[in-house]
Amino acid sequence: MNSRLLLIDDDARLTDMVGDYLQAAGFEIDVAPNLATARQKLEQGVYDLAVLDIMLPDGDGLDFCRELRRDARLKRLPVLMLSARGEPMDRILGLELGADDYLPKPFEPRELQARVKALLRRAEPDMQGVEVLRFGRLEVDLAARMARLDGKPCDLTSHQFDLLVVLAQSPGRVLSRDQIMDSLKGHPLEAFDRSIDVHISRIRAVIEDDPKTPRRVLTVRGAGYVFARKQDAEGHA
Repeated sequence: MNSRLLLIDDDARLTDMVGDYLQAAGFEIDVAPNLATARQKLEQGVYDLAVLDIMLPDGDGLDFCRELRRDARLKRLPVLMLSARGEPMDRILGLELGADDYLPKPFEPRELQARVKALLRRAEPDMQGVEVLRFGRLEVDLAARMARLDGKPCDLTSHQFDLLVVLAQSPGRVLSRDQIMDSLKGHPLEAFDRSIDVHISRIRAVIEDDPKTPRRVLTVRGAGYVFARKQDAEGHA
């Protein structure tokens, strides 16, 4: 599945060039020319990584990086900072404020792509050998084929459990209905993607505190579904 990146930079020529290059490499790209647009896009969608310029027309990228790290939903979002200021202190400050990597301008698009891929690999959860996936109060026990909320078994059918596993094994990633159906090949799933919505609704009825305001399985309008990395308050995590 394609990773979704947000480029936050007011240099249209650079974002066009880098965006085209990364799209050709298989990434989905959104562009925000300022911090106001970046906040809006991050509120409305889910991204796997942000490429953030330090100097923006409506604020400082370093301050915005600090803001992201204070946001419970976004504090684990990988951030690659860009800057025309290549001074070592700028790089150190960016990393101290929570950036995962720092790339001075000008740079080769190929190097940016390599750094992006490295950050995404680091952020990818290691599921090898894992039998129980834990997300706050929710556990998905792969070996027992059972989900538990607050230690109590959730009443899911076998198919609903398999669908939950597909989502839970890619936390923070937006999965389209087609991607979900591809992962469930071999299951007696109806041949139209809206059947996914019905199954998601039934799963939410079991694992959500309030199915009308879900915090575990989220809808990304026009894109699909995402299983939230952070689902409960800090005290329950």
